[in-house]
Amino acid sequence: MNRIIFVLCLLTAFFVASCANGIHSKTGGGRLSASPTPAEISSSAQVVKINTTFMPRSSSTFGDVALVISPGFHINANPATFPYLIATELQPGKADGISVGEIVYPPPSLKKFPFAEKELAVYEGQVIISLPLGIASTAKGQRSLPVKVRVQACDHEKCYPPSIMETSMSIDLDLPHR
Repeated sequence: MNRIIFVLCLLTAFFVASCANGIHSKTGGGRLSASPTPAEISSSAQVVKINTTFMPRSSSTFGDVALVISPGFHINANPATFPYLIATELQPGKADGISVGEIVYPPPSLKKFPFAEKELAVYEGQVIISLPLGIASTAKGQRSLPVKVRVQACDHEKCYPPSIMETSMSIDLDLPHR
């Protein structure tokens, strides 16, 4: 019986992801004030918030994208445990004078849930996705790098419709970064 419920949940998640192609919402920084209850959830954006930080360092430059996940919820890691699960995915945009390197996803936590026979690779709490940035030698001033993050939040019983959340990273090219 548990396998039937698991398969139905997966098919429902796949159907929602295919049909909805993500629920778009703008979100910014800030901590979650109160954790929503499962009855109040209609999209993953309600339990995941994004904060971005530009991090100039002596040998390299990074942008950090922090995902803050409400207690009692998780999102699939990147890569996800199975190909049919919706992995967390950072999608950086473009900004003049800035190139983006290979995205560095954090290591996942392995968690066992009642609906799955195997432990799943997930993120919980707060996780940081690092975005290596190349800065053109002629680039000066302020830039805004658009960032999209696709997530699918789940609790211990079910998954919610995936969301594509949009924000931007403020980059001050006049800070020492080379």
